[in-house]
Amino acid sequence: MDGEDRRLDPLKSFTVNSFRLDPGIWQDLVSEEESQVMLNSFFNTQDYWTLFICQHPESGLSFSLHFPKNVQTKVICVSKSGPGVLTKENTRESLIIQEVQGEDALSFIITVSEKVTCPLLSNPETSSTWAAGVAEEALRFMGRQKNEALVMKAHIEGQTFLPHPGALHDDALHDDTQRLSDMKLLHSCDSMIIEWAELVSEFLQQHSSQPVLDGLKPLPSEEFNFWRNRLNNLHFIQQQLMSSRAQQVASIVQKAESVYWSTLRDIHRDVQEGLKEAEDVTLNLTGLQEQLEQVEQVEYQQLGANMAAVMEAVRQVWIQSKFYCEPCRMVVLLQEICNLFIQMSREFLRVEEVMHGLVSDPAPVLDDVRLVIRTLQTFKEAYSQCRTQLESQNQNQCLTQSWDFPSHLAFSHLDKFLTRLHSIQEVLCDSLQLRQLDQTVLSGVSSRMWTDVVQGVYQDFLCHVTDLSQSNCDPTDPDDQSFQLHLDQFQVQVSDLDRRLVSVLSRAFEDCCLSSSAAKLVQMFRLILDRPLIQDQLHPHLIRLVEMVLVELDQTELLFVSQREKSETFSRFSPSAAARLCWTQQLQLRAEEALNSYRTIQHLCVDSGESQLVLQRFQNVVDLLQDFRDHVRLDWSRQLDSDCGFILEQPLIQHSQQGMLEVNCSHKLKGVLRELRCVSREGDVELHPHTARLLTCRDDVTHSYLSLSHMVSCYNQVVMDVLQVELPLIQDQQHDLNQTLSMLQTNTWSCEGVQHLVEQQRERVLMFHSTVCKARANMNDMIGIIQGWAELHLLQHSGESLLEGGASEQSYRQIREEGQQLLLLTQVNRSLYGVEESSESWIRYLDHIDDRLQHGLFQLLLRSLRFLSDSMNPQTCRGPLVAVRLQLQETGSVFEPSVGGDLLKTIITDIYRAASLPARISMSRYDNLQESLQQSPDLIALEQEVMRHVVQVKEEAEHLRAGLDRYSYLWLSDRKEMMQEFLTYSRQLGADKLEAQEAPPTLKDFQREIESLHRLSREVTHLDDVIVLHSWLQVDLRPFRDSLLLIIHDWSHMYTEYLLDSVSDSLQQVSRRADDDDVDDGDDDDDDDKAPSSSLPLTETILLLEAAGVQLPEHLSAQLQC
Repeated sequence: MDGEDRRLDPLKSFTVNSFRLDPGIWQDLVSEEESQVMLNSFFNTQDYWTLFICQHPESGLSFSLHFPKNVQTKVICVSKSGPGVLTKENTRESLIIQEVQGEDALSFIITVSEKVTCPLLSNPETSSTWAAGVAEEALRFMGRQKNEALVMKAHIEGQTFLPHPGALHDDALHDDTQRLSDMKLLHSCDSMIIEWAELVSEFLQQHSSQPVLDGLKPLPSEEFNFWRNRLNNLHFIQQQLMSSRAQQVASIVQKAESVYWSTLRDIHRDVQEGLKEAEDVTLNLTGLQEQLEQVEQVEYQQLGANMAAVMEAVRQVWIQSKFYCEPCRMVVLLQEICNLFIQMSREFLRVEEVMHGLVSDPAPVLDDVRLVIRTLQTFKEAYSQCRTQLESQNQNQCLTQSWDFPSHLAFSHLDKFLTRLHSIQEVLCDSLQLRQLDQTVLSGVSSRMWTDVVQGVYQDFLCHVTDLSQSNCDPTDPDDQSFQLHLDQFQVQVSDLDRRLVSVLSRAFEDCCLSSSAAKLVQMFRLILDRPLIQDQLHPHLIRLVEMVLVELDQTELLFVSQREKSETFSRFSPSAAARLCWTQQLQLRAEEALNSYRTIQHLCVDSGESQLVLQRFQNVVDLLQDFRDHVRLDWSRQLDSDCGFILEQPLIQHSQQGMLEVNCSHKLKGVLRELRCVSREGDVELHPHTARLLTCRDDVTHSYLSLSHMVSCYNQVVMDVLQVELPLIQDQQHDLNQTLSMLQTNTWSCEGVQHLVEQQRERVLMFHSTVCKARANMNDMIGIIQGWAELHLLQHSGESLLEGGASEQSYRQIREEGQQLLLLTQVNRSLYGVEESSESWIRYLDHIDDRLQHGLFQLLLRSLRFLSDSMNPQTCRGPLVAVRLQLQETGSVFEPSVGGDLLKTIITDIYRAASLPARISMSRYDNLQESLQQSPDLIALEQEVMRHVVQVKEEAEHLRAGLDRYSYLWLSDRKEMMQEFLTYSRQLGADKLEAQEAPPTLKDFQREIESLHRLSREVTHLDDVIVLHSWLQVDLRPFRDSLLLIIHDWSHMYTEYLLDSVSDSLQQVSRRADDDDVDDGDDDDDDDKAPSSSLPLTETILLLEAAGVQLPEHLSAQLQC
């Protein structure tokens, strides 16, 4: 259907006028593919009775076969007055077009269905001329549409409506026997129960967290309204389930023992559980709701004092409610409370006052911002206290669950708001600090110039602040990124002002020759110097450098005192004691670097006591570090000796709880070996007896530990990777190996000959590991071979036709050889596992491989048949699959090979024959794999699909052959008989043979027949060489064409041969007559008249033969020359 279809004219006229559209918009709409599908479904089928046209603000004009949701504008409803396909003649009479508002459209659909459509369809007189079942189907469709409208209308009103079956009538309320026998009514009840279950399930799956997930910022009132509405709707659903109609449905399905009786009971159960949940949550949220309502009424200055009460109410909800004590619900509730406090904070700050305070007086606004920050921080602190209380109650074995969810999930939006408030606070602080420049006056040689520069900085700052305050942004909205852009620009501008101030202050510090002058300058700019950029730029100056040296020494000492007892401070890749020693060395280097930095500027110091203070601070740090190092070395020596003694008494290996082997105390042993390596490098650590003993054999222990680790890894790899079917094959070897490994579980590192024992057992484990890995590799090779069959190209073309190639003999040979290889690999694995052929474990192992073999062959056959099916499908084939020739035989035209049911039968047989090539692996299964696979439903379905394509192409091929049978008279007619008729009647006789009169042919008759044959020859010559039928069968017409041209040539030759004979007879008569004249010149004129002559003119006959492309024989040409 396109835009020019006349059936669309009523819709186009009504829609364009109703929505006041440009006709081009309508044309674009009906040109879309999706719109054409909907219009075809409505106009050309009986499945849809209603078409809706609506206009969305975002997507524009659109069609819909179902009522569009969330439409507030008007909707055009197009309905059919009866069943059937709409044509150009009946379109205007059969369509009902009505314009309704979006919110009234559902009521319109319900009213039309109840008052018009359903009575019309249920009237026998109206449907008497319709086909059987059309009225009933249409009535059921309209009933479903009405129910959908009722459900949607209730959904818009916030309720869940449960529709009733259309086949349920009041007169059947008391006839239980008849109702149970009415299968149509039972089916209707079952369908309605399914719809009830979907509606109830959809409602119960609604969560109050959906607005949060949608990116909205809901308030707690929405949470309270959600649960209150949920409770009301559940009561409404329960009332519907307890109604007489619903009880009647329940009685019908129960007495009929329908499978949906349990579904109906589940609906009742879910509704009851939902009621319990909603009642519990609504009851427990009441206290929090009252508390929040009170909080909303207090002044903002008292809000912080109520935060603990709000969080206590939240905690009570968590403790008392059985259904609300879920982390996800608590996170949503906390987010909503945060949204409420953010809203109250924004109302308290007022955007206009914040922006105005930047210019006029930032101090009051700064106080308000700090109040808001403290209030919100109080709320987070109250949350932390409640969380701590819950954790303590949980530790005291109370039943209360703690808040173990991450806090950032609940406070993400609040944190963004606090971040924005901190940015505003920073701007206000900048404004307060830079406002001190208003009365600044510098002294000195260039004081007037530098004072003017400072005043220029101040004026520029006022301009920047004014621009920021005049921006049309909401600074209290954390989602308003435009303010952040202005803020970033302001920060860049302020940074530029800071750099200008640094240049002035640097020159001022350079002009200071006394400490008192520098102190006065610092006092004058005490707030300006607190700015980070200015602090960084003034770093090279005297006071800043001295202070930095002292601070660095203080920080070094503070870092040492605060971090010396924390193990995470030190390197995780070195022993703790060695790392502590290294850390103290780094701290000492840090202190020495600070002292060296001070000595570089020591000549600039005015007060010599400053130098003594720096040296004293440095010596204190060095003494602390040295005492700590001595203490660490002493503790390290004792602890290391204890650890070495413990390691020497431990068994070499042990079994873990999971049944795996592991090196005993592996981590501790590695740590001791690492510490011994560090001790050998440190040199000044005292060695106790156990430490000295283990240090002497550290290399041997390390080598043995690595061997044990490798052995344990190999053993565990075998145990972890073993297949269930392989486990019985190796359990004897594993049992023997475990008995020998028990020696390693009893020997310790202090025993003699440990290294030799470890190497001996390691060789046995590695041999066992190698055997299992080889068997596993063989299994993987077998799986790879079987899986490779699924990618094997079983069929191949030879020339232009699959029939000439068929199944590849190379593929057969590969499958056969790989099948033998599978048998060989199984025998290799049997020798590796060392089992008997008759053992049950080996039989199960072979059955496992045989299952994989059968699956691989199934995939091979499935791929080959699917290749045939896809190659014969016109939508997926890539070129001709099979080639045949059209031959002309005595009986007529025939295809070689024949196009029929046996066309691809041989190929399909060859495909299935591949399943018989490999021998079965299993010793307990004797059935034929080919016969078993031929019973597969998937393969049968594909084979039937192939044969269906063959039947289709056969019909098309017969149609082609029938079209070429128009030339059949050329090979079916008797040329001699036809020539005799022509010579007798000068034409070929048809039905008027009995009425024809004898009339010998003239030369024009011969010319007519010859030219007709020449035209027929040209027509046949232009026949196509090859024709592809059904996109996959290639028909070669050249043999048929060549044979037909030979037949046409024989016909033409028959006429030209007769003309040549005529010419030959005429020349012979002329020659005899000349001879007679020479013998008897005295013959009279009567003798001349009796001389024989041909009936056809000689000269014209010769010219006709030359025009037909026939050359005279040499003897006739010679006679003509004479």
